[in-house]
Amino acid sequence: MTPRGPWPTGSSARPLTDEERYDRVAREAAGLVIGAYSSSFGLASRLLHEPVRAGVRDVYAFVRLADEIVDGPMGVSRPELAEQALRRLEEETAVALEHGYSPNLVVHAFAGTARRHGIDREQIDPFISSMRMDLTRSVHDEASFAEYVNGSAEVVGLMCLKVFLHADGSQGTAGSRGTLAAQLEPGAMRLGAAFQKVNFLRDLAEDYQSRGRRYFPGIDPEHLTEAEKHRLLDDIDTDLAAAQPAVDGLPRSSRAAVAVAHALFLELSRRLRATPATTICSSRVRVPGLVKNRVAAAALLRARRS
Repeated sequence: MTPRGPWPTGSSARPLTDEERYDRVAREAAGLVIGAYSSSFGLASRLLHEPVRAGVRDVYAFVRLADEIVDGPMGVSRPELAEQALRRLEEETAVALEHGYSPNLVVHAFAGTARRHGIDREQIDPFISSMRMDLTRSVHDEASFAEYVNGSAEVVGLMCLKVFLHADGSQGTAGSRGTLAAQLEPGAMRLGAAFQKVNFLRDLAEDYQSRGRRYFPGIDPEHLTEAEKHRLLDDIDTDLAAAQPAVDGLPRSSRAAVAVAHALFLELSRRLRATPATTICSSRVRVPGLVKNRVAAAALLRARRS
């Protein structure tokens, strides 16, 4: 028999119910993922206020879980098994969204956040579809690239925006939140797209050499030219600039964290621009830890002054 606790949270706290205990364990499990997989997002997420922070970590864990299915060893060597696993994840998520429970801790945490903050199939279905594309398509044209970026990044930006607005208690009525959401959604999508495109360029060599993927239409990962590199980065920087007003318009509970993430990816974009295209074809460009801390501190100071 599994020990049941209680797990008090203070000297006079009541024992947790079984449902509360499972919810808490699920969210703790989801919270481990962002720290293990992303130093940039992990750093930025620590600046989020609760309960916004927990909600964003739930979203990140779900996205990472799906990504691991298609990018892990099974996705590369046994794509048919990865497809089955992705289908199971899709089905488990649908059930959890309806009933509020999953035996998969990450799915359970994500479904709880989705139900609380209005994340629905309109965002989840395109995301799963984009993950499925990684199992069926290795070279993209303009149309499939746009579809992939929308599903893998833009809708994730919308998921996070829902958490930012719904989990923040200062945003007034549902009507006022809806008005603000409509204003910020285009910027949230552009920010998600910029993050994804930066990752594509940074990981150009690894994605091609390890998985045979060529995300950017018309780009040969083994022979990236300087002109192509600058064209891609011009597009990325345009997305980052377009996202800035949305970052500035976020509630205080999330503004600083997103401003830090924006600044870190802008720094990565600058470093990619300064790196020879031939180097990008063979290695991964990184922002050193000390530089990350400096960039994050400057962005945090600017956000708190705004």
